[in-house]
Amino acid sequence: MKLNLLALLIFCIGQFSSYAKANEPDSAYLFAYTTNEYKRHNGLHFAWSTNGKSWQALGPEYKYMRCAYGREKSIIQPMLLRDKQGLWHCLWSLNNTEGTFAHATSTDLVNWKRESYSKVISNDNCLKIEVTNNGDKYNLTWVGSLSGKEKIYRVTTHEFKEYSEAKEVHPGMRSDGLRSTVEIRGVKQTGTKHKVEWSVIDGLIKAQQMSVYKSLLQGEGSAEDATRFALLKPVEARIDVTTTGSKTISDMLIGVFFEDINYSADGGMYAELIQNRDFEYTLSDKEGKDKNWNSRTAWKLKREGASWTIDSLAPIHPNNKHYSKLELENPRAVLANEGFDGIALKEGDKYYFSLFSRVLKGKGGRILVRLVDKDGKVCGEAALNSTSADWKKQEIVLTSTQTVGEAQLEIHPQFVGTIAMDMISLFPQKTFKGRRNGLRPDLAQAIADIKPRFMRFPGGCLAHGGGLDNMYRWKNTIGPLEARKPQPNIADYHQSAGLGYLEYFQFCEDIGAEPLPVVAAGVPCQNSPRGQQGGIPMNQMDDYVQEVLDLIEWANGSVNTKWGKIRAELGHPKPFNLKYLGLGNEDQISDVFEERFTMIYKAVKAKYPEITVIGTSGPNSEGTDYQEGWQVANKLGIPMVDEHNYQAVGWFLHNQHYYDRYDRSKSKVYLGEYAARAAQGPNLESALAEALHLTNLERNGDVVSMASYAPLLAKEGHTTWNPDLIYFNNTEIKPTVGYYVQKLYGQNSGDQYLPASVSLSNNHDAVKKRVAISVVRDSKSKDLIIKLVNLLPVVVKTTTDFQNITLFGTNIMKTVLQGQPKDKKIMPVVTEVSLAEVQSTELPPYSFTVLRVKTK
Repeated sequence: MKLNLLALLIFCIGQFSSYAKANEPDSAYLFAYTTNEYKRHNGLHFAWSTNGKSWQALGPEYKYMRCAYGREKSIIQPMLLRDKQGLWHCLWSLNNTEGTFAHATSTDLVNWKRESYSKVISNDNCLKIEVTNNGDKYNLTWVGSLSGKEKIYRVTTHEFKEYSEAKEVHPGMRSDGLRSTVEIRGVKQTGTKHKVEWSVIDGLIKAQQMSVYKSLLQGEGSAEDATRFALLKPVEARIDVTTTGSKTISDMLIGVFFEDINYSADGGMYAELIQNRDFEYTLSDKEGKDKNWNSRTAWKLKREGASWTIDSLAPIHPNNKHYSKLELENPRAVLANEGFDGIALKEGDKYYFSLFSRVLKGKGGRILVRLVDKDGKVCGEAALNSTSADWKKQEIVLTSTQTVGEAQLEIHPQFVGTIAMDMISLFPQKTFKGRRNGLRPDLAQAIADIKPRFMRFPGGCLAHGGGLDNMYRWKNTIGPLEARKPQPNIADYHQSAGLGYLEYFQFCEDIGAEPLPVVAAGVPCQNSPRGQQGGIPMNQMDDYVQEVLDLIEWANGSVNTKWGKIRAELGHPKPFNLKYLGLGNEDQISDVFEERFTMIYKAVKAKYPEITVIGTSGPNSEGTDYQEGWQVANKLGIPMVDEHNYQAVGWFLHNQHYYDRYDRSKSKVYLGEYAARAAQGPNLESALAEALHLTNLERNGDVVSMASYAPLLAKEGHTTWNPDLIYFNNTEIKPTVGYYVQKLYGQNSGDQYLPASVSLSNNHDAVKKRVAISVVRDSKSKDLIIKLVNLLPVVVKTTTDFQNITLFGTNIMKTVLQGQPKDKKIMPVVTEVSLAEVQSTELPPYSFTVLRVKTK
């Protein structure tokens, strides 16, 4: 094997650090600035100089702090200062429209505390902030320009928490000399200049170098294996498995996370075949970006002799405001729906057709309902009569005479007059477990086959939504379909709420998974247009806390409770036995968040102490939100924290002991979202990286209680996030290689971890990091389950000594997933092997092997 770039970099950093310590100055100049590139998303930058004239960019333009506010996430005209205690403060403008600025602090300019956003003026903006110290308080001035001319405002503060009332002041009261303009890499930049000890700059240099080092680690993958392992021979592995030091681990480790993204629900797992059945599509579903997206989407009026409008006078329900109105001059007009990329039909299958209708003019009459293919050939038809002047629901059954991939639904009123129609539905009788208003069976079965111990739902960012009015409110998703409240999906499409909390809980029950609903922590998604600082007003928080408590009563209460009775009326008198509740998702950990989270958490803990509340630590496995999220968890004693970790394959290679360091006395971990990203994934390489990481999770199953890959589903042609676990279209599902890894772990879980030591014939670090083993035992079946990962391009020959463990029996199953790193369409192969082959087995190149054997 050859010395790679990474090893060379480590050597050079070490040599540079040793050299620099002997020659560094006592102090130097530091310049803080940001640029206008990338729409000002590129964060806070630093440059340094020994003479204040010639400047060296750090990075260049390495991001030492990023703004989390709204979608812009801009740092505009930052103002940096250091207080008397040595604490650094950074203040900056957020945009050109709001009278709000941001503030954050740091002891070293590398690690930053949570951001706060202060609205100091309501009728102007807040630009060019400048701060001066005046004894025990600070004077803040800024420029407001919304009136058409620049005005100067001032507030005072003691600790950057509370501010005096903003007052307009004379321009002479502003110190415009606090910013400087210097030239960095040939470009003039404006910022603040500071003389600091060299150790401050040295810390910034090392942080940037470490970032380069980590990037190289994460970029490591199989593409360089031909060079990296050019001389590598087959590796021999000696494995010793013992019960000494064995430990109990979570039996809830492998689960799934259903998030309504990539058309996972409507048009996906929710079996409804009619798109926009409620005529509630609106421009706001796509934030106005698609002018053709409206209440007529997916519908078309065919032939002449009718006018078609969308009306809202006297709707079925206030939550379902719009309906279709046909004024029929002759009985020729047809209203057609294209479904979601067409309607898939199967020969001989039956479909429930239903609609609400009322006759507005005339006597009404017969309505012919047909399913037709692209050429207009009828694939099934039936008829009903609509004569009621009031809203009335009717249902008929259509049988498909052929298998069609892209059919349409046609509704043909055969009379003259005016008819209103709404909630037009076509639902297959064959759903998962035969449930009405149920799920597409092949997708649901693929999830069930993982044998997940739990299911998190209804989503991550979906739960807290793109603003206060877009939060997912569980009460809007139960009850009659016509009374449920649809709304824009944060993933830029429509959410009908047909797949709601009742259906989620029932699905969990059907597959034997614990339900894990996620509710907003009183704040919307920080990526919403106005940012997370727009939390639910505190005078409304008591009602919201009660809403969360009501959910638990609805799930677990007896039929004698208010919400338990409602659950029973929905057809489920038996409690769902809810044990877990997710509170928040990837939230920015701000003061606004913590205040509301704490209110909800304490209320749930007081009334339902048996519920395990799962907190959040932001969207990443490091950084400000991660640190602050864990501090909140430690402060409140939260039983479990949700971590998210989307990383390149190289990260998983170099972080196999990530959870070994976790404090066992603190909160347990739920790894709620994770995925390995390969350059051309999802493929075998990314799947094996995930298998490698799952050995880490099993070994640390005493602290990592739960884990779920994300996202779960993605519809072809509507995928906005990659990678995903299962891709699908209307007629087929396409599990990824990663799906089979999840399935193998789910079907081969254990509740006892047995230590296993591995000795390799080649001790090169790159070799050791690509071979992993996990041994668990299932206390119910007494089976010993051995999982072996080989990410090397050569065979690994294993010899295993099962110390003080007696193996016996036949029907020993060996499952192997193998191929080339870029392979995307491979499946596990299962064979029956002898006991001798368990003790001596070969791991093919780039493979994942599972052995299951009985023990005494």
